[in-house]
Formats: sequence, structure tokens, C-alpha cells
Amino acid sequence: MDEPDRWRHMASAPKDGSRILVTVRPSEQGPAEVDLAYWSKGDQFGAEGWRASDSSPGCVIEYAEPELKCWMPMPSANRSRASMPLPWEGDDAEEFGGLGI
Repeated sequence: MDEPDRWRHMASAPKDGSRILVTVRPSEQGPAEVDLAYWSKGDQFGAEGWRASDSSPGCVIEYAEPELKCWMPMPSANRSRASMPLPWEGDDAEEFGGLGI
């Protein structure tokens, strides 16, 4: 991860349970946003997949693959909240089925 402040395609996101920043696509519920997420292997609270880091037993927030646009590693602890990256708003490299309905 030689360029920590660069958005990357979700296909390259780590699925080892480490927390990463993700761009959540805009939808009927609101504009694009950045969230902290991790890959869960699945457990009694939900299936394998991407979860918001503020999930808890009984209130699991899961993201379907097409909901997440891109990812980047967690920034260093020395950054201020004001320097949080903005959601990536560029064109997608590939079309995801079902979006834009």
C-alpha cells in the first residue's frame, strides 16, 4: 500500500477482517458517503460480506457488493477529522447490473 491516500477498486479490498474506508454509492437514501467497513466471514448475526464497522450483534449493517464503489486503507492516526477523504465521484470502470433503475 505505497499510496495510502488513493481510492482503489473494491476487487482489491482486503477480506481479512481489517477495517478500511469505503465509498458507499449514492442511492434513494442519500448521497455518496465514506464509511468504515470490514469483511466478515459470517457468523450467527449475518452472512459473509461487507459490514459497517459500527455494526453490533442484533444490528448488523451489511453492504451488498454493488453498494460499495471503492476503498482505501485507513489513514494514519495523525490526521484530523477535517482531512477525511471525500467520497470518490469519478466514473466507474465497469457497470454493475441493476443500478440506475
